[in-house]
Amino acid sequence: MNELLKYLGIIIIIIASIVLVLSHFLGWNNINAVQFGSMGAMIVGLVLYIWLNKKYQ
Repeated sequence: MNELLKYLGIIIIIIASIVLVLSHFLGWNNINAVQFGSMGAMIVGLVLYIWLNKKYQ
C-alpha cells in the first residue's frame, strides 16, 4: 500500500497530462475548465508526490 501511495502523485500528473493532450486533439481548446483543471491536477500531483515521498522515506 505504501508503494502505491508513494507513486500516487506521479499517477495524477500522468493522467492530467493525458487529458491535456487529448483536449488538444479533440478540440477542447476553448474550454478553460479542462485546461485549468489539468494544470491544477498537475500541481496537486507534484505537491502530493513530494509530500508523500518525504513522509514514507
